[in-house]
Amino acid sequence: MTSPDPPLLPGSGELRRLQVAIVAAGLAAFAMLYSTQASLPQIARTFGVDATLASLTVSVTTGALALSVLPMSALAERVGRVPVMIGGLVAGCLCVGVGAAAPNLPLLLVARGAAGVALSSVVAVAMGHVGDQVRADAAAPAIGMYVSATSLGGLLGRLVPAGLDEHGGWRVSVAAVAVLGAVCTVVFGATVPGRRRATAAGRSGRGGVIRQHLRNGDVLRLCGVGMLLMGGFVATYNYLTYRLTEAPFNLPSSTIGLVFTAYLAGTVSSTVAGRLAVRRGRRRVLLGAVATALAGLALTVPGNLGCVLAGLVIFTAGFFAAHSVASGWVGARAGTGRSEASALYLLGYYLGSSLGGTLIGLAWTTAGWPATVACVAATQLGAALLAPRAERRAPPTDLPVPRAADPPPTPAAGRPGR
Repeated sequence: MTSPDPPLLPGSGELRRLQVAIVAAGLAAFAMLYSTQASLPQIARTFGVDATLASLTVSVTTGALALSVLPMSALAERVGRVPVMIGGLVAGCLCVGVGAAAPNLPLLLVARGAAGVALSSVVAVAMGHVGDQVRADAAAPAIGMYVSATSLGGLLGRLVPAGLDEHGGWRVSVAAVAVLGAVCTVVFGATVPGRRRATAAGRSGRGGVIRQHLRNGDVLRLCGVGMLLMGGFVATYNYLTYRLTEAPFNLPSSTIGLVFTAYLAGTVSSTVAGRLAVRRGRRRVLLGAVATALAGLALTVPGNLGCVLAGLVIFTAGFFAAHSVASGWVGARAGTGRSEASALYLLGYYLGSSLGGTLIGLAWTTAGWPATVACVAATQLGAALLAPRAERRAPPTDLPVPRAADPPPTPAAGRPGR
C-alpha cells in the first residue's frame, strides 16, 4: 500500500503534463490499432486473398485487444499503470513495424494480434489512471481530452496510410504509423507525471466485482449493445473501402481515405447525445440514434457517390451517439465497481469489432453491398432490442462498497476509442 499523493488540481503544471501525456497515448494507440483498415484492398492484392481474409488484419488486432483488457487492467494494478502503458506502447510500435515487413499473411496476422495485446495496455488503463490521479472537478475535461485523442488517433491511423498507399504501398504507410506511434510514445514517457496514488485497497475483491456484474442483466445487455453496434460499424468501413474502388465509383485509395473524415460527425453527435440523454432519457436517445444510423445506412445503397457519402456521415453520427449513451449507461447501471463494468463493456465492444468486421465480410464476398447493408442493419436492430427498458441505477447493495481506486463515471459525452 503506497501513501497517496494529493489529486492533481485544475490549472496545475502536473495536470497539464498528464493531459499532454494521455493525449499522446491515445493518439499512438488508436492510430496503430486501425493502421491497416484503409489499406485492406492493397493488402488483399499483395497476398492474393479476398476481402474477408484481409479484414482479419483489423479483426485479429481488436479481438486480441478485447481478450486482453481485463488481464491487462489487473496487471496494471499490480505493477503500476504508467509502466504498463509505456511498455505496451513500445511493444505496440515494434509489432506494427514488424507487421509492415511481414512476408506473408499469417505472419502479418501474428504481428497484428500481438499489437492488439500490447495496445490493450492503454485502452484498459488510461481512463482509470486519469480518474485516479485528478481531482473530481478536473476529471471530466481530462478524460474528454483523452477521448478526443483516441478519435483523432483512429482517424490518423486511417488517413496516413490512405495518403501514402499510392506512393510507397501499404507497407510504407503502416510503417509510417508505427513511427508516429513511437514519437507519441516518447512524448508520453517524457511528460507523464511520476506520481503514485493509493490503489491497492480492495483489489483482492476485483474478481468478485466482475462476477457480480456478470449477474447483472442490464450490464450484460449493454455489453451486448456495444458488441453489436461496433460489429456493424467496423464492417461498414471495412467493406465500403472495397466498394468505392469498384464501378461506378473507381476512386483511388488516397481519395477513399478522406471518407474516414466522416468520423468527425461522431465527435459532435456523441456530445449532443450525452446532453439529450440527461433530458430525454438514455433509452429514448439510444433508440433514436440507432434509427438515425439505419437511415444513413440505407442511403449508402444507391450507386451515387454524394448519396453514399451523406449516408455514411449520418450513419457514423448515429453510431457514435448510440455508443456514447451505451458506454455511459453501463457505469450508471452498475452503480459501483464502474471500472470493472467499463472493462466488460470494452471487452464486448472490441470483440464485436473483431467478429462483425470479419463475419459480415462473407456477405460482401458472396452478395455485394446490399447484403452487407442488410447484415449491418441486423446488428443495429439487435442492439436496439437489447437496450434495457429500465433506466434505474443499481441499488447500493448490488455490489461491494466503492473503492478509492474506482474512477469517476465516464462523462456522458465520453466513449472508448474506436
